[in-house]
Parts: sequence; structure tokens; C-alpha cells
Amino acid sequence: MSTSRALKALLLAAGLASASGCVRSYASAPALSFQDLDYSSAETKKPWPLNRVALPKTAATYGLSRVPEMAYVDMPAAPGARTVVLVHGLGSYLKFWQAQLDVLSQAGYRVIAVDLPGFGKSDKPGTFPYTMEAMADAVRELTQGLGIEHPILVGHSMGGQTVLSYAIRYPSEPAAVVLVSPAGFEKFTPKEKAWFARVMSTEFIKTAPEYAIWGSVRQANFQQWRPELEWLIEERVRLSKAPEFDAYAYANVRSVSGLAHDDFVRDNLQHITAPTLILFGENDRLIPNPFMHGGFSRDIFEYGHAHIAGSKLVGFPGCGHILQLDCPGPFNAALTSFLQAVPAEKQE
Repeated sequence: MSTSRALKALLLAAGLASASGCVRSYASAPALSFQDLDYSSAETKKPWPLNRVALPKTAATYGLSRVPEMAYVDMPAAPGARTVVLVHGLGSYLKFWQAQLDVLSQAGYRVIAVDLPGFGKSDKPGTFPYTMEAMADAVRELTQGLGIEHPILVGHSMGGQTVLSYAIRYPSEPAAVVLVSPAGFEKFTPKEKAWFARVMSTEFIKTAPEYAIWGSVRQANFQQWRPELEWLIEERVRLSKAPEFDAYAYANVRSVSGLAHDDFVRDNLQHITAPTLILFGENDRLIPNPFMHGGFSRDIFEYGHAHIAGSKLVGFPGCGHILQLDCPGPFNAALTSFLQAVPAEKQE
């Protein structure tokens, strides 16, 4: 069996294992456009204030023929409040911070959640490189354009590796760094990187059946699945019917390659000078990569903790990879406790 077929078989098996019993099917539901994703509070149902920004500096840096636009939510706060920038992971978008946006805003922070290029409501240019350095430059162009000199950067998974790249290359800028189940600490051999390139394809992403989506989302990412999380399944199934899904699938494939080539961040963690908090689920099924070398999630995150001076490491028993949605209560408590220790922005 080829490596790509073997991977698909494993994913399908995970889907079958997690989909036992009755689950709702969205296969017959109408297509959903990325632009029609519901970006609103789960409690009040009030839409979050959504904006778009052009990225001319990022376009010039990477030789893009067209300037892409990035979508973001901006929850304003009182003058002097710290700004928290939330950066999502692979295959997701800013709504994956649903359990944090309102909580942090109500706590007095200015909260910005981004859709990285290729994801959510942002443009999905085929010419964008989808490296974590390019992603970090896009986030930085946004923060600088908004006049935010010292943001608190919070990144989940791929967003964690994006934040790492930001904090390593511009160490004086972040006021603090929060890494949530971050990619970027795991070591990949040249053979493993080549394997990634062989098995990941747009067709692989586009043709995943619904029960495999249930498995890859519910089984691989969560330990405490709840019915109110079914929007993750519904949106993924319906988005796959939208014309823009091809570009989204391509962005995922390119981003996987960018994630695997993480030697830059692994080798330069000592350059991070901002106060750093690393949060992870003790039952993370995605880090370390289960299809390659396996191992224990704590060992991977301990590596990052050991190489980032003064960092704090907190593991959550019984929680999975999408920690902020799987265990929002304890996650939010740990996050806000850390943020309270970050001094307020000095006013000129």
C-alpha cells in the first residue's frame, strides 16, 4: 500500500472509531461560502467586528503579483489596555477562538483575532509561500498598521509556530507570548519531511468523506467532545462544496510543508526574550505526529520550555490538541492569570 493510501486508511479508521453510535450528517446540507462563516458570539449571537487589511509589505517581500487582504476581528478596549492577538492553527480560522474572544474582551483587553492568509475569510492566493515566516510577516504587518507596538501574541498549533517565528525575528516587539499546543518544537528528519510532501495533496483534503472528517476533528483533536462543538463538523463538510475550497485545500498543503520545515524556530528559541507561557493538553493526539515517530506530547513541549529562557509550561490532563475549545474553562483561567501579570501599555 502506498504511503498516501496508508495515511488515508489510518484517518478513515479513526473516523470509524470515533463515529460509533448516531451522529448527525451534513452531507446533504447546502454549500457554505467562507465569507458566510458565522463570526459571532456564542452567547450573545452578536457579530464580532470584522475588518480586512491589505498586505502590501508582505506582498513585496515575497514577490506576490497581487496584494492579498487578510480578515481579522478587532474587539476594542479602553485606552491603555493591552492588545492580545490570537493566531489560529492549521485547517482552522479565527472562530476557533470562540471561547476566548468575548472572555478576553470582557476582561478589558483589546482582542484581535486573525484569519491567516489562505484561511477563513482572508484571501487565498496560490502564490503566497505559506511558510511560518510569511505568516508571521502578515500578522506583523497587521499589528504595525494598527499602531500596536507591543502585542501579546497567542498562537495555537500552526499559529504557535507563526508566533515563534515572529518572536524570534523581532524579539523586542512582543509584550508576551502564549503558545497553545504549538507546532515548531518537534524534530522532523529529511525523510519525514519528504513523506509529508508525498502524502499531502489537495485531492486528499477535498475527497475526505464525512465520517473521516468526524474522526480527524473529533477523535484527533478532542478529549471532551460536546454537542455544541458540532459546528466544526458542519462547517467543514459544507465548506468543501464551495468553489473557494480548492484554494483553501492548496493553502493547507503548502502550510503543512511550511510546518515540517521548522528547523529555524527549533534552532533559535533562545532568541525569544518576551515572557512566554506554553499550554498543552496532556492527551494531545497530534503532537508528536502519530503517523511518523509517535511519542509523548509532554516531551515535545518540554523541549520548547527548556530552550525558551524563563518560560512557563502548563499541561492539562484529559485535554486534547484544540485545547482552547476542548477545555475552555481551565484554559481561560490559566491564560487570564498569565495576562494579568503583563504590564499595561505605556502611553506616550
